[in-house]
Amino acid sequence: MEHGEAGGDAQHGGVVDAGDGEPCRVLPSCSGVRQRRLHSRAVPADDSQRPGPEATPDARWGKGTRTHEERIFLEGPKPRWTELRRALRIFSECLKGFRTLHFVGPCVTVFGSARFGSEHPYYQQARHMGAELAKLGFSVMTGGGPGLMEAANRGAREAGGRSVGCNIQLPHEEKPNAYLDTFVEFHYFFIRKLMLVKYSYAFVAFPGGFGTMNEIFETAVLIQTGKIRGFPLVLMGREYWEPLLGFLRGTLLAAGTVDAADLDRLVVTDSVEEAVECIRGCLVERPGLLSARPPRSRLLGERRDPSPPGRGTG
Repeated sequence: MEHGEAGGDAQHGGVVDAGDGEPCRVLPSCSGVRQRRLHSRAVPADDSQRPGPEATPDARWGKGTRTHEERIFLEGPKPRWTELRRALRIFSECLKGFRTLHFVGPCVTVFGSARFGSEHPYYQQARHMGAELAKLGFSVMTGGGPGLMEAANRGAREAGGRSVGCNIQLPHEEKPNAYLDTFVEFHYFFIRKLMLVKYSYAFVAFPGGFGTMNEIFETAVLIQTGKIRGFPLVLMGREYWEPLLGFLRGTLLAAGTVDAADLDRLVVTDSVEEAVECIRGCLVERPGLLSARPPRSRLLGERRDPSPPGRGTG
């Protein structure tokens, strides 16, 4: 939750000196406990001052929403009628996602940072990945944003496949990328994450930040607990992911908090071709997956979707 910037003492909250020249936030609900503002040094107030790929408006993708609905929702109990109204809104959001994505076909979801521009090698690799997945017959689903999401959608579109985007509602100044056949927005993060998993049969994670890490580990938990079975989870970029894998092996595995089999399920590679071959294996276990289509309901007014650019109508 966000708190005001007004100064004050430890009783009423505010910003104080920690004694080392570092400003600290004192929250009134914490009885004087000091919480450091971790971003006070590292993050410039102006995004244009960010180095490297962050020095673009794309660095703000997904960092804010049009309303404070989700923040308010997570603040704790509200009046019962408010909770009921919100529950109905959540239900309607689920229905919107189900209706929009029901006929997009079997998907592979591609995760990755919004902060890499079109000249970056990761962008080119994600674009190649999107194209190869489309050639395999999958729809390519992403968060619908710029950077590596755009790259995967772009590759799928250029290869004649279907390109799908799925995200929370965006800030006013931002738009989804230009390579989408189907795009749907949500108020709530958890519904968006549900949709990214529900319609996919494999997952590919390119380098990214907290959002990508969240998506990787949430998917890994679903695989670990058997909620989804036989779905490959591929990490692209050995150099980028090796420190994380070293932590998982050297700390979690050593402490017994995960099993070796849990880590063995993560496929780590630098090769798009190797990743695609891994994903192709799920087709062997699910014959007819790509040709199967759910029936349409005349009662609901469902019609045959037009084919994505470059594909026939067969």
